[in-house]
Amino acid sequence: MAFRVLGARNFPAHRTIRDFRALHLKELGELFVQVVRLAREMGLVKLGTITVDGTKVKANASRHKAMSYGHMLKAEAELKAQIAALLDKAKSVDEAEKNEPELDIPAEIARRQDRLDAIAAARARLEQRPRDEDIGKGRSDDDDRRPRGKDGKPKGGRYKQPFGVPEDKDQENFTDPDSRITKRAGGAFEASYNGQTAVDDKAHIIVAAELINNASDLQELPTMLEAVKTNLGAYPDQPLADAGYRSEAVLDGLAGKTELYVALGREGKDHVAINAASLPRTAAMAHKMRTDLARKAYGRRKRIAEPPNGWIKSILGSRQFSLRGLHRAQAEWKLVCMALNLRRMATLTTR
Repeated sequence: MAFRVLGARNFPAHRTIRDFRALHLKELGELFVQVVRLAREMGLVKLGTITVDGTKVKANASRHKAMSYGHMLKAEAELKAQIAALLDKAKSVDEAEKNEPELDIPAEIARRQDRLDAIAAARARLEQRPRDEDIGKGRSDDDDRRPRGKDGKPKGGRYKQPFGVPEDKDQENFTDPDSRITKRAGGAFEASYNGQTAVDDKAHIIVAAELINNASDLQELPTMLEAVKTNLGAYPDQPLADAGYRSEAVLDGLAGKTELYVALGREGKDHVAINAASLPRTAAMAHKMRTDLARKAYGRRKRIAEPPNGWIKSILGSRQFSLRGLHRAQAEWKLVCMALNLRRMATLTTR
């Protein structure tokens, strides 16, 4: 109120604030870290027990401007046929066509060509994702869809798709190509991002916030713990994570760094048997999670992890990103998490 008085009731318009945010995305992301460190100085962060969790946040992408891979192939064929027909018509101008001024053939060709180019670019992006995933699995374009061992010999079974070929149902969004179709609560599918948070047990302060465009949390636990260390200079004593973060490679990479507790199945349900010979870290975690100490520690996970996600969506009203593109959405996610931290800090220090 004091600033509005000094400014003679002038205050920034929504567009001014929007432009400021867009021009300072990097600085706003760094501001999140400063607020986390301030919270620690205030004694609101202890880095004892933290929880790592993910939540889906809707992207700023129209569901009506997305297309599946199968539909892309059909649409490309149809547009090419239409363009060819228009070119043939342009070549055979006759008296009848001269009386059809409403049909601007060059403009019609250009419009279809623009659409064809947009679909071709989307198809290329969509095809690149499974190609990169297949290369990561050790596949090649001449593997005949047969898995092979380290010696290069087939080891049984078959891949569902040829190398680098998406499934017909895989989709690409035209308004925000970085977003991904993910399943939301209630069974709906939306173009979304996956917001990752590491929440401290002391005052529910978010000590690390990252954003990915992958629905799976599988590889994100090391990233989140490294982010905590970067922000606060140390690993937490006792990280808790649900079964979505379970991975033999992840458990092996984090061994000895912290007292980690990762669930191997849904809470209250038994998980499948684990082969200790091929999955030694997972088998050790299974044994650890059966102890009373682990059960007591993991029993606190929900009350630490879930409230911040609920506050972000229900109290701050951030159910959908306003910016498009992964790096812009990442900055917006950190800005939202920073706002929640400031709200918690103000509430806890005025009691």
